[in-house]
Amino acid sequence: MPQRKNTFSFRRRRIAQRVVHQAWAWVQRTGSVTAEHPAGFRFGSIGEATRLAFPLGTVFGEPWIHLGSHCIIGEQVTLTAGLMPDLDLGPDPILRIGDGVVLGRGSHVIADTTVTIGSDCYFGPYVYVTSTNHSYDDPHQPIGRQWPRMEPVQIGPGCWIGTGAVILPGARIGRNVVVAAGAVVRGTVPDHAVVAGAPARVVRRWTPEEGWRPPLRTPAPVPIPDGMTPEGLRALAELDEDAMARLAELDSEG
Repeated sequence: MPQRKNTFSFRRRRIAQRVVHQAWAWVQRTGSVTAEHPAGFRFGSIGEATRLAFPLGTVFGEPWIHLGSHCIIGEQVTLTAGLMPDLDLGPDPILRIGDGVVLGRGSHVIADTTVTIGSDCYFGPYVYVTSTNHSYDDPHQPIGRQWPRMEPVQIGPGCWIGTGAVILPGARIGRNVVVAAGAVVRGTVPDHAVVAGAPARVVRRWTPEEGWRPPLRTPAPVPIPDGMTPEGLRALAELDEDAMARLAELDSEG
């Protein structure tokens, strides 16, 4: 015989779950950092509609961190300026992040010297950007005790950095570059390139003279037309191939 459910306990559990989720949502809203939030005042600058999601990762050196407008900084993202907290880093910004940048959950941006991220860059989760690397010149000293090497990092506007990518000191990434997931980037990457591997190398590039080389294997996605409603999208999704072909013919004739 099936056991009877304890309806009262079940309802209590559902109510408790709802309360916990609502409480956590309130904590996330309240704990996030914006320009109006008291924690936002510590930054060198933080633009309109920019939000650092709660819970934050490690954040220090805020006076030397400048964030643009309409940025989304995901949960557990680390942003640091300087080797350690409470250093005087001078009058100039160390970490600059442009407008409309998205940093995915768990990413790290370590700016012991200058790091610049251009506008409209999108980072997947767990991207690691650093301007500092360990040195191992002295074979008799532990690597962790040797003075590190520092080189500025520059990421141009419009880039997409895939999940788990690592951007090493001295990297200069051009405009509208795709960095594949798990790639390890050092040196200079030209504009409009796709890089992959460890160390990363250019696997595809666009130039005005030749277009994409090697050619793209899939057609470019077609943007949703202006004025399209959710109902219209659902109706299109229900059409078969023959109906879509007839619509295309009508469109070309009209």
